Amino acid sequence: MSLMIALHTLAAVIWVGGMFFAYVALRPAAVQVLEPEQRALLWCHTLSRFFRWVWASVAVLLVTGFGMIGMYYGGMDQVGWYVHVMLGLGIVMMLLFLHIWFAPYRRLKQAIEGQDTPEAGRRVGQIRLFVAINLTLGLAVVLIASGGRYLMIG
Repeated sequence: MSLMIALHTLAAVIWVGGMFFAYVALRPAAVQVLEPEQRALLWCHTLSRFFRWVWASVAVLLVTGFGMIGMYYGGMDQVGWYVHVMLGLGIVMMLLFLHIWFAPYRRLKQAIEGQDTPEAGRRVGQIRLFVAINLTLGLAVVLIASGGRYLMIG
């Protein structure tokens, strides 16, 4: 179980930490020093690399999360409220990631290939909004996962 917890935590840190870095550090710096066409290209290449890690993180989170629930906790009816909330928010985050991957990110790549800077900028803005939502959900999951068992609810 210790390995599963460690891998589960590592996957969450990679995903949520990556969004935090991108949103609060990289984005403002890119706006400050790069022209719009360079920013779109930077985001396209950055997201290409980061999303590989997100895919891996999603797989690890699902395998370890459901593995721990089934192998060590005796199923969903035996876990605390915080695990249900963590799972629910995690699934919403994964669905939002899938939307980003298959819609605005795909369109960002097409705009970059077509050298359509205004469209690329729109797609970066759209992705930024979804990342802000996912980051907020991810931070909530971290708080619930780390402190939920100590709250006397339900």
